Amino acid sequence: MMAVDDDRRHLLVIDDDNRIRDLLKEYLTRKGFRVSTAAEAAGARRLLSALCFDLLIVDVMMPGEDGLSLTRWLRSLAGEAGAAPVLILTARGQPDDRIEGLRLGADDYLAKPFDPEELVLRVEAILRRAAQAPPAARQVKLGRCVFDTGRGELYADGAAVRLTESEAHLLRVLARAAHAAVDRLDLVGANTDAGGRAVDIQVTRLRRKIEADPANPRYLRTVRGRGYMLTPD
Repeated sequence: MMAVDDDRRHLLVIDDDNRIRDLLKEYLTRKGFRVSTAAEAAGARRLLSALCFDLLIVDVMMPGEDGLSLTRWLRSLAGEAGAAPVLILTARGQPDDRIEGLRLGADDYLAKPFDPEELVLRVEAILRRAAQAPPAARQVKLGRCVFDTGRGELYADGAAVRLTESEAHLLRVLARAAHAAVDRLDLVGANTDAGGRAVDIQVTRLRRKIEADPANPRYLRTVRGRGYMLTPD
């Protein structure tokens, strides 16, 4: 990712409302932050592929891909990008959005309409916690196997096990949502046919690599009606 010679903390504001987006950029800039903006998830993805951000402010209700889906995708990424703190903006009276956002890995939420000063205080609190937090665990233990989420590498009894790019993506997403069901569509990688049974085929192959008894999986489980769940040690 491209680095910029600027010691100000860099925020990314993602909101389809031009007025709110411009107001937040102006206010946060006055408070000493460097601010980039995107009007939709696709624009945010492009920026995230090129720049590093200290924190994302994500509106839940957006046309096309919503903020919850974007947060889920972000948490599936390896490295600094996937670990970036997220503050979600929700419509007042929508507790389900707030709960789902926190479940997906958001660090905090703020209901609209909000006081810009409160948003700044929440942003600063999240950044303080992020600075004090120990590095996230990169390794997930699955019996005799260990999966390195950062490198996308799997080892069995210390020996490397070959993974395809799609298999590594699938394991990363499941590992970041460990012990929670992940929808099949959320496991589709860039090289996976979303319309076929490719995810199910990859799960079957992964079970052969990590399970002692693939027919009765202990770690990569099926959740009927939803998708799959990883249950590491």
